[in-house]
Amino acid sequence: MTPRDASKAALALGGDLRIAIGRVARRMKQLYAADDPRFSEMSVLSRLELHGATSPSTLAAAEHVRPQAMGATLSSLEQRRLVRRSPDPADRRKVLVEMTAVGRRSLSGRHQAVARRLGRALDDGFTTAEQRQLAAVVPLLERLAGLL
Repeated sequence: MTPRDASKAALALGGDLRIAIGRVARRMKQLYAADDPRFSEMSVLSRLELHGATSPSTLAAAEHVRPQAMGATLSSLEQRRLVRRSPDPADRRKVLVEMTAVGRRSLSGRHQAVARRLGRALDDGFTTAEQRQLAAVVPLLERLAGLL
């Protein structure tokens, strides 16, 4: 489906979602300290935590970035000892990337801090019914992200 094939209602909703999600994403990025891994680096660490060791090309495809951009991200993470690269035992010509214990601690600490901040915002600014509505939307947003 091309953008001009979308209904007027879907186009309007897409514009509203772009603005709202963009504001939330920018605000969440601001919650990270200057010396923390960048938002994109946190995404890579999260993916490694969820799926385990994988190749740089698989990470690039999953994160929808060019291999060169993933290489720069991995170099930055590796310099801070948050990930390590090692030969793939199945094919020594290939490399696998895995998260280190330092990376796990960094990811866990940042996740907890951001989750606490989000939790406070939800408790302070939303009723229980509104929180249930937001919870119901999460799977839809995940599905939307997969379709983009």
